[in-house]
Amino acid sequence: MPASVAPASVVIAAGGTGGHIYPGLAVAEALRRREPATRISFLGTPRGLERTIVVEAGFALHLVDMVPFAGRTAALLPIALVRATVQARRILRRERADVAVGMGAYVGVPLIVAARLTGLPCLIHESGAVPGRANLWTARLSGNVATAFAEAGGAFPSSATVRTVGMPLGPELNAFDRAELRAKARAAYGIDDTTLFLLVNGGSQGAASLNRLTVGLAERWRHRHDVRILLKAGRRDHDQTASALQRSGGAHLVELTRFIERMDHAYAAADVTLCRPGAGTVAELAVVGLPAVLVPYPHAPFDHQARNATALVEAGAALMVRDHEATPEVVGPLLERMLDDRGELERMRAGLRDLARPHAADEMAAWVLDLARAS
Repeated sequence: MPASVAPASVVIAAGGTGGHIYPGLAVAEALRRREPATRISFLGTPRGLERTIVVEAGFALHLVDMVPFAGRTAALLPIALVRATVQARRILRRERADVAVGMGAYVGVPLIVAARLTGLPCLIHESGAVPGRANLWTARLSGNVATAFAEAGGAFPSSATVRTVGMPLGPELNAFDRAELRAKARAAYGIDDTTLFLLVNGGSQGAASLNRLTVGLAERWRHRHDVRILLKAGRRDHDQTASALQRSGGAHLVELTRFIERMDHAYAAADVTLCRPGAGTVAELAVVGLPAVLVPYPHAPFDHQARNATALVEAGAALMVRDHEATPEVVGPLLERMLDDRGELERMRAGLRDLARPHAADEMAAWVLDLARAS
């Protein structure tokens, strides 16, 4: 009888923000779908959202004492990297890991260094059109790079194996069906087929400039009866935005929320979105087919959000407005033209369909398991 093959053990570094953590969880879930016995654990730090998100998702989380590349702790980086690498190496041995996966966060650096020292295969994922510093550094050690944007590939060493797979998304978006969800989603928001619905999403923390812009749009449209807005203002600015909406005279048009529980419903109900073009958001818009006006965060390193947006803009699937130009007088007419022209919206959706990569998590999982079998 042939000996049975032990299930693979995979350690995934995904920490800091949801932009790294949720794609890491999507890969973990795809691994479980392919090989249910796969042993999966995560690597993070005490300061990130992973302490809540990863644990609530049911995965083991190991913490190391790594610090960000920039900010007040940057001076501690050399010492922290050595200490965190030693910790990561112990974790890899304790987990009897077969593969190490870095999702682009700074906590991935000690994991990939430790994997290289241990002789384990590793894979990193770059979510942005402009690669981050952590991945540019670890790519030389990993040798295997998955990207969300094809244009990011040219920044990595020619010796690396680079594949464009897209952004790993959760199963609720991988199986997204607008036609099936739309009626139920719009009913949940209390709107009918004749109402034009704008989703404003400033990311996990909200965006103050988008909140102010939405207040201005509500005032501009206060006499319209065919428009509604869903504004995710974030927890920090929620009360201030609510007061500003009341003063604007357009509060009746806006449903204000701190957090959206069912993003698939919000995407299905919306006709257009106004949002930051984070890498995850751009990937989601392509998969769900939602036309957008994109307002890049003006302080993003290397202006990477504008580079993320370019893929949609060049495909005719979105418009981009710089943050300092994002006023009701500029953005209002753009949105009005989109909302009032169903043909234009359909053309934009067609452009989005050409960009969609809904199977990124499965492609990443297959690559991880191939590396495990070859180790």
